[in-house]
Amino acid sequence: MGLLKQVFNANERDIARLRRKIDRINGLESQFEHMTDEELQAMTPAFRQRLENGEKLDNLLPEAFAVVREAAKRVMGQRHYDVQLMGGIVLHEGRVAEMKTGEGKTLVGTLPSYLNGLTGKGVHVVTVNDYLARRDADITGQVHRFLGLTVGFNGHDLTPQQKHDAYRCDITYGTNNEFGFDYLRDNMVMSLNDMTQRGLHFAIVDEVDSILIDEARTPLIISGPAEKSADLYFRADLFVRRLRRDDDYEIDEKMRTANLTDSGVQKAESFFHVNNLFDPDNVTLMHHITQALKAHGLMHRDKDYVVMGDEICIVDEFTGRLMEGRRYSEGLHQAIEAKEGVRVQNESKTLATITLQNYFRMYEKLSGMTGTAKTEEKEFIEIYGMDVVSIPTNRPLIRKDLGDVIYKTEGAKFNAVVNEIAQRHEAGQPVLVGTTSIDKSEIVSHLLNVKGVPHQVLNAKHHAREAEIVSLAGQPGMVTIATNMAGRGTDILLGDGVAERGGLHIIGTERHESRRIDNQLRGRSGRQGDPGSSQFFLSLEDDLLRLFGSDNIKRMMDRLGLEEDQPIEHRMLTGAMERAQKKVEGNNYDLRKHVLRYDDVLNKQREVIYRQRRQILETENLREIVEGMAKDLIDHMLDIYCSEEQIPEDWDIRGLIQYGEHHFLLPNQVEEEVLRKLERDEVRDKLYELFIENYNQREEDLGEFLRELERIVLLRTVDSKWMDHIDAMDQFRQGVHLRSYGQSDPLVIYQKEGFEMFEAMIHSIEEEVVLYVFKATVQTAPQPIEMHDTIGG
Repeated sequence: MGLLKQVFNANERDIARLRRKIDRINGLESQFEHMTDEELQAMTPAFRQRLENGEKLDNLLPEAFAVVREAAKRVMGQRHYDVQLMGGIVLHEGRVAEMKTGEGKTLVGTLPSYLNGLTGKGVHVVTVNDYLARRDADITGQVHRFLGLTVGFNGHDLTPQQKHDAYRCDITYGTNNEFGFDYLRDNMVMSLNDMTQRGLHFAIVDEVDSILIDEARTPLIISGPAEKSADLYFRADLFVRRLRRDDDYEIDEKMRTANLTDSGVQKAESFFHVNNLFDPDNVTLMHHITQALKAHGLMHRDKDYVVMGDEICIVDEFTGRLMEGRRYSEGLHQAIEAKEGVRVQNESKTLATITLQNYFRMYEKLSGMTGTAKTEEKEFIEIYGMDVVSIPTNRPLIRKDLGDVIYKTEGAKFNAVVNEIAQRHEAGQPVLVGTTSIDKSEIVSHLLNVKGVPHQVLNAKHHAREAEIVSLAGQPGMVTIATNMAGRGTDILLGDGVAERGGLHIIGTERHESRRIDNQLRGRSGRQGDPGSSQFFLSLEDDLLRLFGSDNIKRMMDRLGLEEDQPIEHRMLTGAMERAQKKVEGNNYDLRKHVLRYDDVLNKQREVIYRQRRQILETENLREIVEGMAKDLIDHMLDIYCSEEQIPEDWDIRGLIQYGEHHFLLPNQVEEEVLRKLERDEVRDKLYELFIENYNQREEDLGEFLRELERIVLLRTVDSKWMDHIDAMDQFRQGVHLRSYGQSDPLVIYQKEGFEMFEAMIHSIEEEVVLYVFKATVQTAPQPIEMHDTIGG
């Protein structure tokens, strides 16, 4: 309780501090109200001049916020509430503003984006989908354009030039994935002119919990085609179809794993005609069988994915939307294609990858807003350095959150849900029904059709009309069924007479793994002091209770002798649900931290490679870089052939010369007897002297063409070696947990050996660059690699 008091008091102190700043902003309102449009617009160049003169953004904040408030009144007919000004200050400070649904978070974003946009360094406003990003750029962007700032939209279908222009705007709207993919693509270009982004200065992340918590452990992957036969996927699928669950293979739904039993191993060896399935030569076969087991045992049609023609489309588990163009990695997507009998596409090779966690941690300043964040404050602080400030609502919250009701079976639960909907529909009250998957939304829809209740369904199959369907969900008697957080970011306005009928009623048909997502569903009702209500209908067959809940509830229901259609409402039930949810939330947090610790190893390496790549693009004459690589290569040659541990008589001078001739020396350019007479340092100097001599000759022969050759060789070599390294690190990471049996920490092994692998890659880059600068010829411009954006599975 003491800790809770401290947290509460800290938030109260923050609000008190913010109120003092709000008073200053409010004190300026009448001054700006009396300005003409031209006078108000003239404030922007005046602010910029003050920044150039050394004034800090914090000093400008009261005036800048007052200017934006006045501009919004004139352009949009909306005046920022005091609580919206509070949220804007919190965002400017690089923190998370927790603001309830319907409090106008979109308008809040106009304040810090304007203030920080004055610097000219660029502000990225990040939303969960293209529709919202385009909408906000058009609508709230009017305020910024009125005040003289430039506003851009960064969409998936833009050309590189359009993206370049969007990023040069003062404020750029786009999705988290698009910003991340652009960063990766920029680090694969062959010319500085092809880069789209500039520095990562300040990001405002809308629905920050969804992007930085729910999607955090998912890597963004840019991949290219890799030749692999589809035949093995179909054969593995055919084999798995013959197996019996529990007898031949086991599925662990909690850990999301699938494994053959001893019986399954014997059947595999017989089916594929191999003596030992665990022989290293059968690693690929074993991988295909495992992915086929996952496809059948863990991936469910119309829940995890949908089949659209000849394509498998992933369904976003958090939003219920289709993730078009995205593919599961490591062959899982191909295994699902084989399972569903559609064309199996080529497996891909990873060209570049980063997690959203590491991408967003690169911003100089990061902030976010959402309706629900306090439950994850620890994670926001530990991983992103952002604490959470709970902003009070503009009007008191009067929504009634009714207790959960639980049924023995799922069928009984859905019957109760449909009866509840029918009653409220009859009374003219609008109902929004939240489901956790497409198939569950279609079950409710079917039952409502049977009962003759008109309704709208919003799931990944009907996402095109999302905003329109959600915006009408508050009209009298309207029934809307939605998966998870579909329609997030769209206001539900109550129709005439709805408030008198109790407002919008929310029905949850299952508890989500995260309490926060349940709260988001409840939060669709009761906005801005509107009346409303919510209730969850559950069953003992729901995933959360089945996998993580206590058996006590089932035993208690059996003891009471309750019929299937008799519900139970009890505080013990709510407590059991919360404990199950906390357990899963804890598991998920640990998993995200675990992923991040591993990804940090690759992230440090990625920073080195991308920094080196940027240096190559920015440097006109790359000779100095090549000379530095040659010095390192000569040192390495000496370590191998003329080790300091050896006496000079044991040096392999002949091998040293042969290696040198293969890379940069001319045949017979130096004799063995000459080098034998020199000290080790003198051998180094002699080799470097000959390297410079031959480099000068190469320059004389090729002229300015050598500069282009150096650039192409450096970029292509770095890219090629880095791609191979990503794959090698990924395979190593998948297998490193086996080392834990030897009492070793897999993460420590991954860090240590990962560093050694990186050092080996750097040496390999140096070796290849020196070789190709001396041996290669360039006849045509390099062809771009065919690339695909993927969200890793």
